[in-house]
Parts: sequence; structure tokens; C-alpha cells
Amino acid sequence: MNVQQVKQRFGIIGNAPLLNRALEVAIQVAPTDISVLVTGESGVGKEIIPQVIHQLSSRKHGEYIAVNCGAIPEGTIDSELFGHEKGSFTGASGSRKGYFEVADGGTIFLDEVAELPMQTQVRLLRVLETGEFIRVGSSKVIKTNVRVVAATNENMQQAISSGKFREDLFYRLSTVPIPLPPLRKRQDDIHLLFRKFASDFADKYRMPVIKLTEEAISMLNAYSWPGNIRQLKNLVEQISVIETSREIDAQTFINYIPAEKDNTPAIIGDSKESINERELMYKFLFDMKKDLTDLKKLVVELVSSDGNVNLSTDQENMVSRFYRDVQPSSSSAPKILPPAQSDKTDFYSEKDEDNGYEAHEEVEESLSLEDREKELIEKALAKHKGKRKYAASELGISERTLYRKIKEYNLTD
Repeated sequence: MNVQQVKQRFGIIGNAPLLNRALEVAIQVAPTDISVLVTGESGVGKEIIPQVIHQLSSRKHGEYIAVNCGAIPEGTIDSELFGHEKGSFTGASGSRKGYFEVADGGTIFLDEVAELPMQTQVRLLRVLETGEFIRVGSSKVIKTNVRVVAATNENMQQAISSGKFREDLFYRLSTVPIPLPPLRKRQDDIHLLFRKFASDFADKYRMPVIKLTEEAISMLNAYSWPGNIRQLKNLVEQISVIETSREIDAQTFINYIPAEKDNTPAIIGDSKESINERELMYKFLFDMKKDLTDLKKLVVELVSSDGNVNLSTDQENMVSRFYRDVQPSSSSAPKILPPAQSDKTDFYSEKDEDNGYEAHEEVEESLSLEDREKELIEKALAKHKGKRKYAASELGISERTLYRKIKEYNLTD
């Protein structure tokens, strides 16, 4: 069975190379009894890999049991996995088979395996190495023939270094590691998954399918999806149920995307783009600094071009005040008042018929950071004729941040 056939059989959506590679490895190891460790972030769909392995193996007619190791209390996990004898602990009113006994001849999927307590890890290691275990409260050794597939979203090397997980068990579990990519590294699959979920929920709730506008699709692809496929599925269900309009535009879509943390990058391909507002602020500050540097060069050139001009302390203060207060976008360079006229606090820009200079009142016009931000956004939108994708690219921010800023400043493009 090839990758495409597996996708059709198990309802797997997407053509990302990393996803295809994971399925290829699963197909290769399925006929064997090798232990497999599936790794990946929470919500990427790790549970599908053990199902593929089980169904394509000779154990497909045996039991398949999925165990969430993080959901079982530490005090009962050994009993759940290996069983117990009557009276072995308070409440044990009878003997009970554990999952490893029930799944004899089949497959056990241990999800969140890094959450297993240390004592249980020792028991699990023995099962993997010898195929033997002992029920809680018993001394009788029981044999089992079980294929183990484990999964985790944790960094196992860190778990080993911190003493949370046994190194020998890790190597025993990860004979064949299968990493699954996060959704943000499957750019071409995001909209496909959205459409699949939209169709499923339309059938479930008996309503028309929701569709995204082009701008909304751009936002869909630009978002980093920290919750991966699970988050996307929940979002599609929310929109399908709540929105009355079946066409979802960018302004509507943005209301369903939670704000990302400042240190959460939206990764697109090999590039990282921080879509928090702080980066936008930094960009504006750097732009303003560049403008002021250019103005400084103009003044220096003006002064150095006239060998008879020497600046007094008052005039130096005026120049400093000019750097601080003049509008950053100003393109004209003022002429400096000669020392003999330095008792005035005005700048002079044009000659007068009488004394050679015409007084020009200093303009105390200072743009706030918000005003500068709004101005740059307006210019970018105007330059690209309202195309937000290109405007956001020029500003060095994500489309999502641009949408939020347009709404905040009540701008129209």
C-alpha cells in the first residue's frame, strides 16, 4: 500500500513532504514488531500513526488499545496497564486484567508517554525487553506479545536530562522515531484542512458550507497555529455554528484568532515573522531615527559649506531643538542664523530684502509614535492601492497585525 492509498483509507489530508515522509516510514515498519515513537507538537494528529501501523500489520485482527498516560492518576496507572489482584490495594474488590494482558497479540498506543511515573517506566521497560510483567499484588509472571507504539509532545532529551524519563526506556521505545510536522510547516495543507473541516461540520449541523475570501485565506495561512490541527478544527466549528453569513471575510475571521504571545513566531517556510505589535513599533522608531540622521547630515553639510559660520552655544541648542521637534518627514533644510543674529529664537529659511534674512517662526510640530504609525500605514496602503498583503510586506509586519491596526485607526483603504 502506498502513501496516497493510506491517506484515502484513513482520511488524511495534505501533501506536505514531511507528512508524506512520516507515512512512508509508518508503512515500512508496520509489518515488523519494532517499537515506534511518534513525536510532534500537541494537536498535530500523532494518534493516526499508530492506527496506520496497527491496521497494516499482521496484528490488525488483534486488540488495539490507546492509553493516555497523562490522564491516569499515578496511583492507578500500574493497575491500568498491568492489572491487579484482589485486595492488592484499597478498593481492589476483585482481580483485574491490565491493558497489556487484554491486548495480547495486538497493539498498545501509549500517548503522552513522557508523563509515566518512574516506577511505571521500570515495569514498561521490562515488558519491552522480555515480554513479561507482574500484576499489582501478585508474584506470578505473565507473558504477553504486544506491539508498543508511543507518542509524546515533549523534548525527550530535556526530560532525560532533568531525570523525568529513563534514558534506556527512551532508546527502547524509539527504535524507529517518526516526527510529525506542525501545521505552520504545512502551508499548502492549511486551506485544504479548513475546507475539509468546513464540509464535515456543514454535514453535521445541516447548514451550507462556510467559505473564506482571498484576504481571509491569506490570514489563515499567515497565522502560526500554535494548537495545530486541533485548533484549526475547533475554529472551523465555531465559525460554522456562530456566523450567519457563509462567506467569511478577513474582518470576521480575525475575531476568531486568539492573540499570540510576544515570543511566538509565525513561521512560514524557513522564515520567522513576529506578528506582535512591538516589532511594528520598533520599525517606526528606526524609520524616525533614519529621518533624523538624514536631517543631521543636511545641517552639517550646510554649516561646513560656509567657512564664515561658527555656531554659538545658543545656536547649538537650537539645532538640537530642531532635531527633536521638526516633523520627521520634512525634506527642506533650514538655513542657520549667523552669530550676529543669534539673540532671536527663530529659524531663518528665506532671505529678506532688508537684512538678508526673513524670520520664519519655528514650528513646534512633533509626531507621536501613534501618528507616525498611522501615517506609514496610510502611505503603504495608498502605494499599493489598498492591497493589504503587499502593504503588510512593505511594513515588515503580518497581515493580521495590519488588519488590527486598520481597525484600530479606523482607516479605509
